[in-house]
Amino acid sequence: MSQFTLQDHNHNLRLNLVHEFFWGFGLAFHTVYAVIPLFLRELGAPNGIAVSVGGLFTFLMAVPQLTTAVLGRNIRNLKFAVLLVHSLICVPLFIMGFVFTFFSLSGQSAWIFYLFLFAIYSLGLGIVVPIWADFLNAVTLRKVRGTFFGFSFAFGSIGSFLGGILLKYILESNLAFPRNFGVGFFVFFGSTVIATVIYFGYRVNENRPKRKKLSLAEFLKLTKTVVRGHKNLQKYILSRIFYCAFFPAVSLYPIYCQNKFGFKLGEAGNFTIITVIASGVASYFAGKVGQLYGHKSGLAISYVAHILAVVMAIFSQNMIWVYGVFLCVGIANGAFMPSAMNLVYDFAGDRDNKLYIALIDSVLAPFVILFIVLVGILTELKLFFIALIAIGGSLFVGFMVLILFVKDPGLFPKFSIEK
Repeated sequence: MSQFTLQDHNHNLRLNLVHEFFWGFGLAFHTVYAVIPLFLRELGAPNGIAVSVGGLFTFLMAVPQLTTAVLGRNIRNLKFAVLLVHSLICVPLFIMGFVFTFFSLSGQSAWIFYLFLFAIYSLGLGIVVPIWADFLNAVTLRKVRGTFFGFSFAFGSIGSFLGGILLKYILESNLAFPRNFGVGFFVFFGSTVIATVIYFGYRVNENRPKRKKLSLAEFLKLTKTVVRGHKNLQKYILSRIFYCAFFPAVSLYPIYCQNKFGFKLGEAGNFTIITVIASGVASYFAGKVGQLYGHKSGLAISYVAHILAVVMAIFSQNMIWVYGVFLCVGIANGAFMPSAMNLVYDFAGDRDNKLYIALIDSVLAPFVILFIVLVGILTELKLFFIALIAIGGSLFVGFMVLILFVKDPGLFPKFSIEK
């Protein structure tokens, strides 16, 4: 069995850059921070529904993850598994594109039907995430993983940048609503198919430490050990609970700012372009910072950027301020992904990282729903300012918990798990 080398890692990095580019290109047409809230609002959905999609997306993604970790605890052929689960999200994307391109749905039935497809898509991604993370762990070298994720998510942002340009063109074209959005959903479907096929070319590290096969009883015992003994992880999760406030925030911004300044739907393209440029730069920077100073540092950048987004939204005076809000959202998104992924790997060590991802997201899910409900109620009552103040306060508390109480598991491995 040949050794997994830096050359293999770099081969996978090149493929992952292409994968993330196409994924990012398609995702530009289905963002929870710009496209979907404005799409739902144009379909006639209530404000409370439109601003909830960011949090709803995260909650639905969390629902199947623990089950996926249990059922996938003994997966050996990770490449086949990651290809299989990615196919799950292609079906609802195709239906979205087909229905909204060729049928002029409107009114309550239209947005309810879309939310049904959105739920299937989100649940499918929830099945994908633990297996995808395990797969990436098997195709990378730990010592250079920060750069791997930094570059990869940066290329995803480049793809989203180009997708955002095309999105703006489509939304401002002569295509009538909702056909213009339907065409965008078709683009997302096609890009997802291409991104998935690329996985065939990856080289998997067959020399990585083999985990012994776990019975269900053994898996549950490991879960109990992690939950009770991992004190540092508990503090990290506490910080992330307060951080959950950003989920409804990202869907609230376009609704709040459209109420305030009355911009046209084509601005969704501008928001996407600004966000993904910022995300790409922040992703690369956070990956490098995390590799040098610990990935908690990169995550702290994300917290600060989200807090600044809230502040800019509250004090916004014109569209320049609105663009600044989405600039901050982009920085936050870009810094979060490489930092959070690497922190999970550092927390897990040689243990099952699928379990750690599933546990974190499962614990956070109820709090995501709580924030969705609270922000949804406030927006239905037109109390946008109070909603933003509450979001900003929660993010600040989460930031302080992260800085003061969480030890970086990459720098302080003895805090990873207490006996």
